[in-house]
Amino acid sequence: MQPFVQAFDSPRLIADIGGTYARFALEMAKGDFQHINSLRCADYPDFQATVSAYLATVVATNPAIHVEHAAVAIANPVDGDQVSMTNYHWQFSIEEMRLRLGLDTLVIVNDFTALAMALPRLDASDVRQIGDGEPVQKSVIGLLGPGSGLGVSGLIPSGDGWISLGSEGGHTSFAPRDEREIAVLRYVWKQYEHVSFERLVSGPGLELIYRALADLTGVAPLALAAPDITQRALDKTDAVCMDTLDVFCALLGTAAANLAVTLGAFGGIYIGGGIVPRLGSYFDASRFRSRFEEKGRFSRYVGSIPTYVITAEQATFIGASAILDAQLRTLKADPGSAILGQIRRARDELSPAELRVAEHVLAHPRSVLNDPIAEIARAADVSQPTVIRFCRSLGCEGLSDFKLRLASGLTGTVPVTHVQVTNDDSALELGAKVLGNTASAILQVRSQLNRDMIDRAIEMIVHANRVEFYAIGHYGVVAQDAQFKFLRLGIPCVAQTDSRLQLLAASVLKAGDVVVISSSSGRLPELLEVAEKAHERGATVIAIAASQSPLVRKADVALIVDHVEDVSTHLPMVSRILHLLVIDMLAVGVAMRRNPDGGSLLGGEANERLDETSSVLVKKAISPRGGRGDAIGSKANASASPLARLTSHSR
Repeated sequence: MQPFVQAFDSPRLIADIGGTYARFALEMAKGDFQHINSLRCADYPDFQATVSAYLATVVATNPAIHVEHAAVAIANPVDGDQVSMTNYHWQFSIEEMRLRLGLDTLVIVNDFTALAMALPRLDASDVRQIGDGEPVQKSVIGLLGPGSGLGVSGLIPSGDGWISLGSEGGHTSFAPRDEREIAVLRYVWKQYEHVSFERLVSGPGLELIYRALADLTGVAPLALAAPDITQRALDKTDAVCMDTLDVFCALLGTAAANLAVTLGAFGGIYIGGGIVPRLGSYFDASRFRSRFEEKGRFSRYVGSIPTYVITAEQATFIGASAILDAQLRTLKADPGSAILGQIRRARDELSPAELRVAEHVLAHPRSVLNDPIAEIARAADVSQPTVIRFCRSLGCEGLSDFKLRLASGLTGTVPVTHVQVTNDDSALELGAKVLGNTASAILQVRSQLNRDMIDRAIEMIVHANRVEFYAIGHYGVVAQDAQFKFLRLGIPCVAQTDSRLQLLAASVLKAGDVVVISSSSGRLPELLEVAEKAHERGATVIAIAASQSPLVRKADVALIVDHVEDVSTHLPMVSRILHLLVIDMLAVGVAMRRNPDGGSLLGGEANERLDETSSVLVKKAISPRGGRGDAIGSKANASASPLARLTSHSR
């Protein structure tokens, strides 16, 4: 008899987003996944369109269905509000997407984090053990899985639950174990300076191993994709493919053993991903387990650790559901945030009018985040000064400060949001909103930074014969600021801001020259002509512009700055600051490449004229994965390096 499982109040949307397919399901009750469907990512312009298309097909046949909560596992690191997929072009703000989809809760997690959280919830029928070993209960568990890359994660027991490890362990350095693997490494070294396990133990890695072994045996390689190589190996119709799959399984055994001894994973090592579960009995008989146990003095250590292949089709759904369920239980136990708890405790001390504001906030915390003061006052049936008094009674400086504290509690992080300036704002509130909006926009750009693109842009400028900066109108100051900085670095450069002369200037560019074009929209015809002419003359083009714009598509390197200004004013504000900061990043990067020892590149008099304040801001803006640096204005780094002086905007 099946145990009774109570249905959820509303179905929960669970999704698994990869670079090729987006899989969806509605979880009607715990573990009951219905309406499962896969959509091709290429058929939809963005994440929202894909989710909306799936929900539309479900609602078409089930009109009563209304989704309030969702969890999405995505093949991408998730750190903060902004998500930019590394293996596809989709990018979005989590909070903005939640609002657009009309959800109360939207949880976005890394797909391997979700898969890891599924492991304690899998039955014996959901896995297949490879080799010997017995798991030790409530011990660390390791997880890895080859697919488009090599995902690595782990679980650490914590009380009655588990803590999932975020990891990029697939990028650990590959170490060969025999002559054949040494030959593979030598072949790959011809293309890549650093060879990680992910480079070989993945779908693309299968293809790379195949080419390496074909080269080793003197066989002309065929244009085979990973699935073709695998099938030929399983069918035993191609000797090189058979050797390729044999090496692949052995390398996976090495990677799994490394993970086992690193984590002390006596709870077992689990293999997921899109490749191994499809190998069936071949994998059971492969060299995976024997290689796993070949650990020298630690062979007995790893020999006691069991290894499993995950066979459950919905394992990622199970993990994402578990993470969502934990989030909802936390919200239910302490709805909203610390400040909501503070409001509940302060009810008896509030005036009747302030109490009406409190009741409105407690009932509609998320709408309060986005409503202007006039709407909050109208909904609570109070005056606008009463709303301000209510906020200050909680220790907040005003409504903006209150919203930040409320949002931090609701989402776990300070969100990237834009707060509308209104005629009712005091001078203090207006200033706080302008500065807050600018800071939020900087954080959003930081989350969108592409390290490879920045590195390429810096390298181009370092090796350029000459650099020309192009901008029009209000963005002319960006080009002029760039000219100021790079001339101080001793780089031949000029700012071209006159639209009548820009095309003429581009017509005399030469190979080895670099053109940097700053444009908020990336759509101005004059600048598009400059990009085309620069390419005709053999120059390279760096664009600082909005994603998906024509200018970005014409550029050799694109530095994305997505920020929409109020077009009714025709005055760039925040976006121009963002472009100036990108120039700062390039200037600091070029200075460091040209003088890695950190010595002063400018004269003492020039150094004294440059302000240091922005340097810390830029350092925070380009810190990898949004790491925390010193606070803006901190004196700890004020004189750490003369390079810090290069980031002041020109006066």
